[in-house]
Amino acid sequence: MRLAELSERSGVSTTTIKYYLREGLLPAGRLIGATTAEYDEAHVRRLRLIRALIQVGGLPVARAREVLRHIDDDSLGRTIRLGAALWALPQEPATGPGTDPEEDRTLAAAAAEVDRLLVSLGWETARELAPLSPVHRSLVVAVATLMRLGYTWDAEVIAPYGRLMHQVAVRDLDLIDAHPDEAEKVELAVASTILFQPVLRALHRLAQEEESARRYGL
Repeated sequence: MRLAELSERSGVSTTTIKYYLREGLLPAGRLIGATTAEYDEAHVRRLRLIRALIQVGGLPVARAREVLRHIDDDSLGRTIRLGAALWALPQEPATGPGTDPEEDRTLAAAAAEVDRLLVSLGWETARELAPLSPVHRSLVVAVATLMRLGYTWDAEVIAPYGRLMHQVAVRDLDLIDAHPDEAEKVELAVASTILFQPVLRALHRLAQEEESARRYGL
């Protein structure tokens, strides 16, 4: 397809497509003339992902480029490739050791609790990648915040949620595995992280409302 058709199929203006091409977000098309290129379904799919990253996820162009670079790095195994792409997405604010000894002690206690949680769940890869993972750091900070506020959300309390989220992850990867192309699998995983998490949050809240009504009435 030519640029005009790509624009029509994707819903992205030709001016914006040219910008994405210049910024290295969208791979170049196959040249069929001195100034003419041809595009395919992979370009349509990539434009949808770029729109998800920038318009829905709110990523700046440089961060979106970093995510896409990991997606396209076929030298990595699928798990590392997916992890690198997801880690490049914005995370919850995370902090490290600071000047407040009490805060540092709370972070250390939270880190130990998260490690105990991962052991109880049998998530050895998560433990192995913990020093590198911004997702792990976000979880530690979240648990530390709960501790400071006096809530006892320890490994035993969180573990059932972890098991439920593992079932969600199995469902996610079953859907992803239905796509034969490796890059497409990672693209879908990243897009799902941005686009589907609001669905999960909304379902969680609706489920709470439903269960509350069943237990306590309206």
